[in-house]
Amino acid sequence: MRLGLRPRLILAFVLLGVVSALATAGASYVEARTIILRNTQDPAVTALGTRLANLAGGLRLPPTQQDLNDLSTALMTTDASVVTVYGDLRSDTGMELDVFSAELRAQVHDGTDAVWQRQVRDNNPELAIGMPLLLQGADNETRPSGIEVYSLQSLHAEKASIERLATAAWLTGAPALLFAVILALVAAQGVLSPVRRLGLATRRWGAGDFGTRLEVKGSDELADLSKTFNDSADAVEHHVDELRRMEADARRFVADVSHELRTPLAAMTAVTDVLDEEAEHLDGDAAEAARLVSQETRKLNRLVNDLIEVSRFDSGTAGLVLDDVELAPAVAATLRARGWADQVETDLPAGIVTRLDPRRLDVIIANLVGNALRHGGPPVRVRLRSTDAFVALEVSDGGSGLAPEVLPHVFDRFYKADTARTRSDGSGLGLAIAWENARLHDGRLEAANGPDGGAVFTLRLPRRIR
Repeated sequence: MRLGLRPRLILAFVLLGVVSALATAGASYVEARTIILRNTQDPAVTALGTRLANLAGGLRLPPTQQDLNDLSTALMTTDASVVTVYGDLRSDTGMELDVFSAELRAQVHDGTDAVWQRQVRDNNPELAIGMPLLLQGADNETRPSGIEVYSLQSLHAEKASIERLATAAWLTGAPALLFAVILALVAAQGVLSPVRRLGLATRRWGAGDFGTRLEVKGSDELADLSKTFNDSADAVEHHVDELRRMEADARRFVADVSHELRTPLAAMTAVTDVLDEEAEHLDGDAAEAARLVSQETRKLNRLVNDLIEVSRFDSGTAGLVLDDVELAPAVAATLRARGWADQVETDLPAGIVTRLDPRRLDVIIANLVGNALRHGGPPVRVRLRSTDAFVALEVSDGGSGLAPEVLPHVFDRFYKADTARTRSDGSGLGLAIAWENARLHDGRLEAANGPDGGAVFTLRLPRRIR
């Protein structure tokens, strides 16, 4: 799971604090440890060499066992044990030569300088020092005497000092880590507050509140972002207002034109009734013209009525006149009123009652069945089903079905599946009006293709009974 911006900022600051604390503490620890050990090693080596030089003048060669014992005793201190070696002789001081590494002994045996190394024995740190005894001859040249001196000094006190230093380093790093967390929280708050306000403003924009603006604070990049958001909001709000105004003007124009056409259409409809009665007494082109005028006038009348209905939907004035309706008789009545009862197969169980607007239900059924009869193929079926939550009315036909590119647009206004057909009996508003009527009932209208071919329109309405 991807972390949010706040956890990532805190994590980055914490990691920076941890790395910085570790680097500082580690470097300080190593440097202090080196200094402590050097301050112990160098004086110890120098002191042993000085004491050995002071005692060298009183030695006789070759030394006896007692001479080696006396030399070791003279070189010992409270912190260091000493063993001296001459050939196969070793001083009897209770310390074995094996505690010194073979490498150190070889360097002492073959060299002329003091050699030292740190070692751990029985979990105790020790400083091992070895040096050969050099004698000065009459020619002022030094030569090996064959006597080797080995000293072993405990570093327990230095170890304790180093451990205290390490503890202090870690204790110093803990406040640094805490400071990093606090700094991260402060920085995250400073960065995230404007981002959070921007996110809230964007969500309000998405909900349609185009008057949302951000308060511009400061002069940094986040302030520039807020100013850019406000400028964009001003421009978008202006364009949205213009589009709304143009849309409202267009809807008002359609509604006004539709209402203005009703009066002349009423007169024309009366004339077409007369033309229909007289058409059979006319001959040739006159009869055909009378029938054409009558047919087109009826289509224009339906179009105007559909446009008026659409304008009501757009203006929000379309309402419901609800009543408890038994669906089976209502569907059958719609089919009989339009002369479709013999052309449609029905499966309408009795006793299914819900609360709806009977007139709008009649419009939905008439549009769906009329569409199936005009553009589908037989058989056209109407089936009614119900549950405790909703009722479903399904209208299907045996035609070729709807093309995949048609399905997303089938309920669009003035949309016709056959774009090559410039003239048809429908206006392209019937299915759009049916969809709007379903929406008014808090239902939905869906289009699909049946498994055996043919288009299937399903009306789902919530089942409500008073």
